[in-house]
Amino acid sequence: MRLVDRTIRPRFSMGMRNDVQVVITALSVDGENDPDILAILGASLALGISDIPWDGPVAGVRVGKRGESFILNPTYNDRESANLDVAISGTRDRINMMEAGANEISEDEFGNAVEWGFPFIRELIEFQKKIIAECGKPKKEVPVIEVPPEMKKLLQGEFSKKFEGALYQKDKSTMREKLDAVHAEWFARAQEKFGENYNHPTACMACENEINEIMHKKIIEKGERPDGRKPDELRPLSASIGILPRVHGSGLFMRGETHALSTLTLGAPGDEQIIEGMEIRTKKRFLHHYNFPPYSTGETKPMRGPGRREIGHGALAGRALLPMIPSKDEFPYTIRLVSEILSSNGSTSMASVSGSTLALMDGGVPIKKPVAGAAMGLMQNKKGEYRVLTDLQGQEDHHGDMDFKVAGTRDGITAVQLDVKIEGLTVQIVRDTLKQAHAARMKILDLMESVISKPRPELSPWAPRVQALKINPEKIGALIGPGGKVINDIIAQTGAQIDIEEDGTVFITSESEEGMKKAMSLIKQITRELKPGELLEGRVSRLFEFGAMVEVGPKQEGLIHISELAPWRVEKVTDILNVGDIISVRVKNIDDQGRINLTYKDVPGVYSDQDLERGKMERRDFQDPSRPGTHRGGMRREHR
Repeated sequence: MRLVDRTIRPRFSMGMRNDVQVVITALSVDGENDPDILAILGASLALGISDIPWDGPVAGVRVGKRGESFILNPTYNDRESANLDVAISGTRDRINMMEAGANEISEDEFGNAVEWGFPFIRELIEFQKKIIAECGKPKKEVPVIEVPPEMKKLLQGEFSKKFEGALYQKDKSTMREKLDAVHAEWFARAQEKFGENYNHPTACMACENEINEIMHKKIIEKGERPDGRKPDELRPLSASIGILPRVHGSGLFMRGETHALSTLTLGAPGDEQIIEGMEIRTKKRFLHHYNFPPYSTGETKPMRGPGRREIGHGALAGRALLPMIPSKDEFPYTIRLVSEILSSNGSTSMASVSGSTLALMDGGVPIKKPVAGAAMGLMQNKKGEYRVLTDLQGQEDHHGDMDFKVAGTRDGITAVQLDVKIEGLTVQIVRDTLKQAHAARMKILDLMESVISKPRPELSPWAPRVQALKINPEKIGALIGPGGKVINDIIAQTGAQIDIEEDGTVFITSESEEGMKKAMSLIKQITRELKPGELLEGRVSRLFEFGAMVEVGPKQEGLIHISELAPWRVEKVTDILNVGDIISVRVKNIDDQGRINLTYKDVPGVYSDQDLERGKMERRDFQDPSRPGTHRGGMRREHR
């Protein structure tokens, strides 16, 4: 939805007040190709053949990069192994939307990918033009707000300087207060001047246009920004870690009046998010969520679920961090970050990237490198003259021409997002912006690394501990037990969380060392690979006429046949053993069905040399019927 919206929205007239709704319905998905690029094409065609006034068509493509080769519209499988995945859309001559994830790709490589993919957008636009020419309806005439020349003249003559003075304030609250006062004065003056012909939406549009012109002129011609910064200057930076004592990790990043507090929570491998959607079925072990409460902008609004903007910003920051997250083999935790925006004046998603990096390092997560990001703006006039702005803030975003977010490490880009309010950008503007964003990112990383240069060596004492062990996959059934009885019993005894992978990897998560050790011991006993000749200790659990069952591990028993109880012939099992006896046994063999056969008579130290000699004599007597027997029937021995 956001890809489509950000592509088509700039092509509508700002003066049109009719509601327009575009609904994308995916009727069939092949599981190999992402439907988002087709959705952009479908939305453009629907608007193009309709009677809705719209300055299209537009089109989009996806570009992947694997090795040294670019791939057009890569499949899901292609994207998994690619080191760049970027969706690009725009008009025939300009780029107006980008969304990218990358594995530390350089600015030059990113620019090359955009330049390589752009000609295919032109092909799709020419394709649409033929269809629109054949099927398109005449466009409707709809009312568009236009500022009358006399209103524009009054505004510029009496209020232009006042708006400029109110706008050029370093403090956001002061600027808002002064702008509100000038707005109120302007509305009163316009109503007085035009009387019955006064139209409030038109007066609002006149203000917006005038502020746009003031800001564009001062920035392009003089390089003067509202808060006094130079075009390539960052706002004051600040970073802190460990400010929340009970959580697993926390980081506060502040850039001017934009403040993001990120918190880290580490969970068991089984806490992964299960995703079962139209396009994909997977599990997600790294989660980044983003909250934008109304108090962050000094407003009161209902607190409902996250909207498209919040979901998109959280996904962007998560995409920027993902390449630096350790693999499950290195760090088996489920990792969740939540960025709370405490104060907002532009580029909160990029502040979330920095805040979350700080929280990860504070929590001891062994990320590969720190990640930071900055939002870049643009002011461009009708002549094509422009200035790129570093660290875009609220008013510059509202009255400017683009919001171009770039995040990455010192070694390359990991995420990009672009939307515009004009027709779009040339490839040269894209390259200039990437270069300026790189310089800003280095300064932000310098500050962050002065606070914490690498992840803490130890996890928070409040974080659970995860240990992994490998078992034979054939033992998984025994560990789980019928209906989950065995594993649930271990969980109940130890308080640990146990997650089992298909390959036999078992993850044990526990908040106490005692619970961890006990769970580990029980699992090892149950899944132990017994070998012939191995000595074990167990408890006699059941007796039969033909032998005794000995519990050698939790829910694991072996049989001592009556012939294996003693070196002589035993008449009754109870002559040697009783239920509850704790004895040492040796594994005789394990049959094809996995049943354990044990021996008691061959365990060193159980019988004396005299006993063994008598056993030999009895066997000789048994083999020679002419000799009288010397069997010691009735003698009971207890061994503990």
